Amino acid sequence: MFKKSIFLLSILSTLLFQGCSDKSNGNDMISTDEYVLTALDKKQYVVKKVTDGFILEGAQDKIVIFDIFATWCPPCRAAAPHLSSLKEKYKDKLIIIGITIEENISDEKLKEFADTYKAKYILVNSDQNRRLSNAIVKELKLGERFPIPTMAMYKNGKLINHYVGATEEEFIDSDIRNALGN
Repeated sequence: MFKKSIFLLSILSTLLFQGCSDKSNGNDMISTDEYVLTALDKKQYVVKKVTDGFILEGAQDKIVIFDIFATWCPPCRAAAPHLSSLKEKYKDKLIIIGITIEENISDEKLKEFADTYKAKYILVNSDQNRRLSNAIVKELKLGERFPIPTMAMYKNGKLINHYVGATEEEFIDSDIRNALGN
C-alpha cells in the first residue's frame, strides 16, 4: 500500500509541476515561425519563416507574392485587377496571396471585394493574417504603422523585392520575369 501511495504521489507531483508552468499559453505545439492561413474556399496554406524570408509550403520554384491589404483602401482596390492580370499571365509559376489586415472581417465582405475589384487570386481570412503581415513587415523594416498595400515577392523563401503603396504592374511584372529567368 505504501509503495502504491509513493508511486501515485510521484506521478501527481510530476504532472503538477510540468502542467502548471506560467510560461505555457496552450499553444506550445504551434511553431512561432509557422502561419496557417485559411482561404475563402477553406483551403489552408502554410507559410514558414526561413532565414531569408518566408516560404509557402508546396511552392518550390514558384514566385509567391504576399499582398497585405485592406478592403477599404483605394490603392489596394486599384492593385487587385493588376495582380489578377499577372496571375493570369504567369499561371502556375505565380501564387498571389492577399492577406487582409482587417480583423473580424466576414468572408462575405472579402468575397464582395474579390468580385467588385476582380481579385482572382487567393484571399485569406484567418486569425493568422495579422501575425504573418506583421512578421513580413518587420522583416522588411517598415515599422509598426506600415502603409498599405505592401507587397513582398519571394522565390524559394528568398526575398526578390517588395513594394509599398500603389505600384505599376509593369514593375512587378519585370521582377517576376527576372526571378523566373526570362
